[in-house]
Amino acid sequence: MNINALKYAATSVRTLSMDGVQKANSGHPGLPMGVAELGVLLYGEVLKHTPSDSRWLNRDRFILSAGHGSILLYSLLHLSGYKVTLDDLRNFRQLGSKTPGHPEYGYTDGVETTTGPLGAGFGNAVGMAIAQEMMAARFNTGKHRIIDHYIYALSGDGCMMEGVTSEAASLAGHLGLGKLIVFYDSNDITIEGSTELAFSEDVAGRFTAYGWQTLSGDAYNIEGMMDLINRAKGDTSRPSLIILKSVIGKGSPNKAGSHDVHGAPLGPDEVKATRKNLGVPIDAEFFIHPDALGYFKEKRKTWDDVYRDWKSTFDAWAKDNPGGKKEFDQLFSDPSGPIHNAVLPVYNIGDKLATRKASGNALNAFAKVFPGLVGGSADLAPSNNTKMPGYGDFFKENPTGRTLHFGVREHAMGAACNGIALYGGFRPFCATFLVFADYMRPTIRLAALMKISVIYVFTHDSIFVGEDGPTHQPIEHIASLRIIPNCTVLRPGDAEETNIAWAMALIRKDGPTVIALTRQNLEVYEKADKDWMHTAAKGAYIVQDTAGAPDVTVVATGSEVNLALEAAAKVKGKKIRVVSMISRELFLAQEQSFRDSIVPPAATTVVAEAGITSGWEGIASSPDLILGINRFGESGPGQKVAEHLGMTADNLAKLIEQ
Repeated sequence: MNINALKYAATSVRTLSMDGVQKANSGHPGLPMGVAELGVLLYGEVLKHTPSDSRWLNRDRFILSAGHGSILLYSLLHLSGYKVTLDDLRNFRQLGSKTPGHPEYGYTDGVETTTGPLGAGFGNAVGMAIAQEMMAARFNTGKHRIIDHYIYALSGDGCMMEGVTSEAASLAGHLGLGKLIVFYDSNDITIEGSTELAFSEDVAGRFTAYGWQTLSGDAYNIEGMMDLINRAKGDTSRPSLIILKSVIGKGSPNKAGSHDVHGAPLGPDEVKATRKNLGVPIDAEFFIHPDALGYFKEKRKTWDDVYRDWKSTFDAWAKDNPGGKKEFDQLFSDPSGPIHNAVLPVYNIGDKLATRKASGNALNAFAKVFPGLVGGSADLAPSNNTKMPGYGDFFKENPTGRTLHFGVREHAMGAACNGIALYGGFRPFCATFLVFADYMRPTIRLAALMKISVIYVFTHDSIFVGEDGPTHQPIEHIASLRIIPNCTVLRPGDAEETNIAWAMALIRKDGPTVIALTRQNLEVYEKADKDWMHTAAKGAYIVQDTAGAPDVTVVATGSEVNLALEAAAKVKGKKIRVVSMISRELFLAQEQSFRDSIVPPAATTVVAEAGITSGWEGIASSPDLILGINRFGESGPGQKVAEHLGMTADNLAKLIEQ
């Protein structure tokens, strides 16, 4: 280990970071300057990685949970030889730059996940560590270890305060994720000032109680940090937290250690003073020490050798294990192939069952042909119907299990599933009651932002939950999820549509999918469109049609399709079409000609959905032709609550008759 070269590299990280922030006149120089030694140690000596294949499956992952320190990561990626140029650093935080204000997955080579909302990256790291355990257990043999790497994350004081970190840390400790190592940059500073303002707990004691190995050291003792990392690796039964005392903005003679350097540029005078303090040319912007460049150039040769050795090991493993190689390839293949081989449950017209029950049937049918399908519930599997009985539960004693038990930790569940999806090879799903999607909204938004294909199974989707009352009766939740860009919401109307909803979710590659499901039984209805399974993929199809053009089109979702059919039967003298709109956003994304073929503009359009009416104004002929619920619910039997709130076939029939 070349300590001198690492010190020169740390100095270079400090100069690149402060200059990038200064040129942008925006950013957070404090964290990058404070933990520069850790950064160069990780990228130079610790991480198993190679810029020649930044998506190498067996690479170590590094997650910057404290994403506001993004210029640290960009500087390290540049020094290491990833596709981050010096000009990219000069364009930090500029429109269209590869170096946005917070790390963004898919934009910058070497960035593993989008971070910024504090603690989310920590939760992603837990998910990646779960995926690593699953992958290693499936494919490693006594002769060949093709999956053998670590998940590293860097968190700050803010991450440690966020609740998602506590949830995720508790889960990681319970699961004994020994390949997870988190560094805690403990600099005692937040935006408002000293952490003494709001944070005084014993973090090490908390993590020890969670079941973690906790270690501590000095962020400027390179050899000491290396020793701590080796000790962390030595404990294979527990995740490790390495607490490093640091000085925010280290190197700045007048601002180091203060909150002034947390979220603002140093300023031109302080930048020059810092360069002088660091011993670099005062006017040399974006200075990189030649020894640092030489050090990383040599390292790239070593990394490539390790990568080539792994590829040889993988080829030997594949030759010895053709069955394992076939399954491995399945994990990384297009899911549309295997899911078409699924033998889905068959239902008869008139069958009555809740779509949550039908969802469980579909899930297990697809699990048989899609080995990458993994997931579970936040302690609600019996209600969400998300158990996969034939594939075991994931525990530290059984890492091949495919059913995860997240406990009552919705936020961490969402963050971990993002990490599993980002890891590669697996398609994660997670489940809870729809009303508790609120606990997961930040991670759903991040999944949508990253365009990763997590599946959310949200049951108990309306006031028909009944006796649990308004705290458990979602009203605004479907609408609030629909407005998240890249997030597709599916609300199937019967068991057959639920099969198709799962197929749609599994095929999707460019964002998360919500499947909203009922607690109450729904009747399987006849479909007028004989090709409805394909038409539904466009968001809507005709369930009941008329001879000739309809007078009225009733658009309904989920349980209200049954309601619409009942209401239509009550109305005489009008030609009524009933449409199941399984996904409003998919429908609205279609060409106008298709939309007009389903919801003809010449007919009066009535809408029915057991939730707030906002968003339906563009489809209904007028706002007073929307049957919905714009208030919170009540406690009582589901049907009684529906009658009390006016969600009845009689009331819908009155709208149709207008």
